Amino acid sequence: MTYDITALRAQFPALKAGSAHFDGPGGTQTPLPVIEAITDALANPLANRGHGTAGERNAEAIVTQTRQALADLLGADPTAIVLGRSATQLTYDFSRTLAKTWAPGDEIVVSRLDHDSNIRPWIQAATHAGATVRWADFDPTTGELTPDDIGAVLSDRTRLVALTAASNLIGTRPAIPEISRLVHQWGALLYVDGVHYTAHAHVDIAQLGADFFTCSPYKFLGPHLGVLASRPDLLETLAPDKLLPSTNAVPERFEFGTLPYELLAGTRAAVDFLADLAPKAQGGGRRERLASAYAELEQREVALRRRIEEGLASFEAVTIHSRAAHRTPTLLLTIEGHDTTDAYRHLAARGVDAPSGSFYALEASRRLGLGDTGGLRAGLAPYNSAEDVDRLLEGLSDFLRGPAQRPRSS
Repeated sequence: MTYDITALRAQFPALKAGSAHFDGPGGTQTPLPVIEAITDALANPLANRGHGTAGERNAEAIVTQTRQALADLLGADPTAIVLGRSATQLTYDFSRTLAKTWAPGDEIVVSRLDHDSNIRPWIQAATHAGATVRWADFDPTTGELTPDDIGAVLSDRTRLVALTAASNLIGTRPAIPEISRLVHQWGALLYVDGVHYTAHAHVDIAQLGADFFTCSPYKFLGPHLGVLASRPDLLETLAPDKLLPSTNAVPERFEFGTLPYELLAGTRAAVDFLADLAPKAQGGGRRERLASAYAELEQREVALRRRIEEGLASFEAVTIHSRAAHRTPTLLLTIEGHDTTDAYRHLAARGVDAPSGSFYALEASRRLGLGDTGGLRAGLAPYNSAEDVDRLLEGLSDFLRGPAQRPRSS
């Protein structure tokens, strides 16, 4: 690994509080350049976008630069980057818009591996349109969801498949390019939840074959925001409900109200921060630097994940439910004879943040036999260190030395 983890951690003010953060899948900590970009945007004149006043020009520049940064991050066209409050909000918006084209007899496919934000909006939209919902399952033993699992529920009536690129609960990374080819053979659209994936993998939506791809900057060191990437020609075919005087231009026709310019500035800074993580990548274009940085990140995260797994292997009471061959550095654990909420509290008291729950992946938790309760989730972020891993393992070891308790019912 070429980047200096000590120097990197020094750029995160929140780490001074002393906690070892394994809560990255729920939202990462924020580096100084992002904080400063947000502050600078608010400290300078801002107004509705335009070209007349300094405030208008600043707002216009922030939006334009942020779309380009996100296009570089995702391998997308900046004119097909839609900005919103959250990925959930954007999925609801697009589910309602797309449902206008559905009719009784049409079929929509969702998966039991997904976060509920890529399930419930589609079920609700299908219900309103009279369309049928079909479920793609995954193997709870291996955590795998295969192209065959998707192919089994496709037909000439399929209009859309909604699928995660990486499970926020157990880290599984389905073979999206292969699945995309199957979906498109049936003439359907593929809506990919990339919220967890984007934090850990270099995204190329054309290579993935995603018609729509969502992500959330606060999962990759940025502020709370939602992003959807598509293709300009596809967006031109969609007609969302909107205010009469608002523009009909793409992508603005999908953005309701004034954008949060300060958060966009922070998002642009987060993308630049990621691009600069690999020193050997300096000097290339931002897209190329991001590719090098993500390669470095994945290599380091795999090493730390294995360090955790090797440590957990000595704990007979611990079951790891993250088992897919291709997965993010996100581990879901249950502990025989113990409630993982108690483990979370035990760790938190020792400055180790590893939350317990189903994390809105309710269907996946139930399919794993964990009900609505889920388990303890430990996920890695760019600032995690080997010392953090040791603290996690020591905290769990200390917890297991305590008296066993009956897990609470789910």
